[in-house]
Amino acid sequence: MIYSDGIKIIVADASHEKYVDLILDTIREAAKKRGTGIAERTHEYVATKMKEGKAVLALDPGVQTELGEKFVGFSYIETWGNKSYVTTSGLIVHPDYQGRNIATRIKDHTFTLARVRWPHAKIFSLTSGDAVMKMNTALGYVPVSFGQLTDDNAFWRGCQGCVNYPILEMKNRKFCICTGMLYDPEKHPSEPTPLKVFEEIIDEMKQRGLKVEN
Repeated sequence: MIYSDGIKIIVADASHEKYVDLILDTIREAAKKRGTGIAERTHEYVATKMKEGKAVLALDPGVQTELGEKFVGFSYIETWGNKSYVTTSGLIVHPDYQGRNIATRIKDHTFTLARVRWPHAKIFSLTSGDAVMKMNTALGYVPVSFGQLTDDNAFWRGCQGCVNYPILEMKNRKFCICTGMLYDPEKHPSEPTPLKVFEEIIDEMKQRGLKVEN
């Protein structure tokens, strides 16, 4: 989807792996600036999310760099607990494009991507950022205890790269610096997602042969 200001937001694929190192560097720098922890992800992990159709990438076609269209923002989704839960993670906007509502657009895309591919799954987020909490609330997420999130150990192991992981471990995964937020589709029957985003994601999933669950 190309917005009126020229920013393009797409579901990433293998051809976008060239942006991964820049994405990871941008996430690290943002965490340092905020003074908060992050769950570190490897190049291979993020590249795999792109190949699996689980990542959303924002680009500026009007500005060319050595990588191609300029990197604007990123986020990805992942399933847990036999696809009964989905997380939206790693939301980042390049400093040159902050203050232009791009994070909200990316969040709309990752949320809709999750709803399209796994419509019965609960969607959750762990965040320490006020802006993300506000976006989550607007989409219907509510704050919950960690006990209402997935018990999939693979998810919680992903927190080991965060500087605050010792707190999470000490509290037996009951709470930490981050706030847990949950969207339960059963509590939002027939609630629409952004229509244009929904249609474009459906088309893209079909073109790439990715499964859309009923």
